[in-house]
Amino acid sequence: MKKLLPIVLGLMVFGTPQFNTYGQTPWDEVMMEKGEICAALIYEHSSWNQYWEGSYLRGNANIGTFTRQMGMPMIAMGLTKNINIITILPYVGTQASGGTQVGQSGIQDLSVSVKVDWLQKQLGKGRLFFLTNTHFSTPIGNYLSDYMPFSIGVGAPELGIRGIGGYKMDNGLVFRGGLAYLWRGQSEIERDYYYQNGSVYSSFMNVPNAMNIHGAIGYWTLGNRLRMEATFMSLNCLTGDDIRAYNRPQPTNKMEVSQIGGWFQYYIKADRGLGGLLYFNQVISGRNMGKATTVGVGLTYQFKAF
Repeated sequence: MKKLLPIVLGLMVFGTPQFNTYGQTPWDEVMMEKGEICAALIYEHSSWNQYWEGSYLRGNANIGTFTRQMGMPMIAMGLTKNINIITILPYVGTQASGGTQVGQSGIQDLSVSVKVDWLQKQLGKGRLFFLTNTHFSTPIGNYLSDYMPFSIGVGAPELGIRGIGGYKMDNGLVFRGGLAYLWRGQSEIERDYYYQNGSVYSSFMNVPNAMNIHGAIGYWTLGNRLRMEATFMSLNCLTGDDIRAYNRPQPTNKMEVSQIGGWFQYYIKADRGLGGLLYFNQVISGRNMGKATTVGVGLTYQFKAF
């Protein structure tokens, strides 16, 4: 059985680790068969009232509790048995419980990815697997990237390549790890001067490149209709500056985040048709980020198109 496994988790927006979703997930071993299409609709809610200013965790008294909500349609297709193509286009809204600043809302970034299954080899009581996921995303909505933390995105293109490897046992247990390199471009802002370890006279900001690590222990049960996973994720920008004391964040910041989470997906039928999912993530450490708690729910529908 091969299914779409959408889960939101990359771009980063201050306060909420935000990762473009590429169909199944950008870090799992699941592939759809040739000619299968899956449509998904996901809602996500994330909030925080503490953030890291550099490495110092502080309260967010100026704006109270920050909330980010997202609605995300997604379509994935099995181009061949070993190649999947996935597109997503999120709608994001932000707001805060205090202060005078208003949030943003609108269409964020279009993402297209290609996931390739390179290796499936039986070994002992299970099989080894190795896949790659290559994605490209670019801003579509006309949003203000330099209006952090209320911005709905960083306003820069991103190109990423991810390697995914692991071992799936015949009894349903899955052990998996992934490593990705994320190249980011420049973000155009509505000012021609900013401070980044010194004065910069430009209307463009360089968004730092990043590395992303993901690990999971999962279990398939109920005739491959229920999947459960415990996950760990870390994302670390390779360059960038820290938020200055009592100042606001900006796209040039060196954002780092580690989080733990879990998700559950249930298929009403084991082959195709309607399915549902539930997931949550908790940030446990970070740098220039909010200490966010995230919950998401979604519906999927899969069918044979050709």
